[in-house]
Amino acid sequence: MAEKKQHKIVSASTGEAVKPGKKPASSAVQQTGNATGLRVGAFILWIAAIAFEVLAIALILEKLLVLPQIEPLYKGIAALVLDAVCVIIGSQLWKKANHIDPASQKNALKFWLWNNMGVIVSAIAFIPFIVILLTDKKADGKTKAIGAVAAAILLAVSGLASYDWNPLSQEAVAEAAAGTGVYWTEHGKKFHLYEDCQALDRSETLITGSAQEAIDAGKGTICKFCEKRQEKELAAANAPAVSVEE
Repeated sequence: MAEKKQHKIVSASTGEAVKPGKKPASSAVQQTGNATGLRVGAFILWIAAIAFEVLAIALILEKLLVLPQIEPLYKGIAALVLDAVCVIIGSQLWKKANHIDPASQKNALKFWLWNNMGVIVSAIAFIPFIVILLTDKKADGKTKAIGAVAAAILLAVSGLASYDWNPLSQEAVAEAAAGTGVYWTEHGKKFHLYEDCQALDRSETLITGSAQEAIDAGKGTICKFCEKRQEKELAAANAPAVSVEE
């Protein structure tokens, strides 16, 4: 039988070494705000972003003639910049809403979609413009090259700004509310409920603290192995006792 991995465990609050199995617990810091209002604001800004994309297409392809003294290419790029601004601000509102009212990580697809809405909108707000511009037969080479490059740069910037690098799950919030003590590693993205989790086998040093401290450190989701193990333990603890009659 393999020998149990011996970890060096340090406290998140003091940085000092602690004994294995000793996990601090503390009350959670409650997130405040109106998630619904933030999401409505995000959708309004995202709709405005799509409108600016349509405007950019109309301007750069000269389907809409306004400010004739300005070259269509520059007018189109200006509309794209406004497009990016709306996408990014909307995404910040959406991410803030997700940290007030997060999705459950039990449904992996929904959790991924919920936390990547900003990136998806970024793609919608720029890729159609690039495709339409590059396939338009009337647009000259300069317009296609500069317009496509500008849109690609704004797509990359808005996509990176819209991505939630530290997503939060309902399960993590529940553990924080319960004041649960957990483990995590410096470079890991999740926190763990058990020191002997198989995902920690290769880690020499673990940090321990409350689930809220883990969330504050950017570990806003629970390790899948720990989550399944916890569910099995809770199911076993709640299972009715079976009496055996002789």
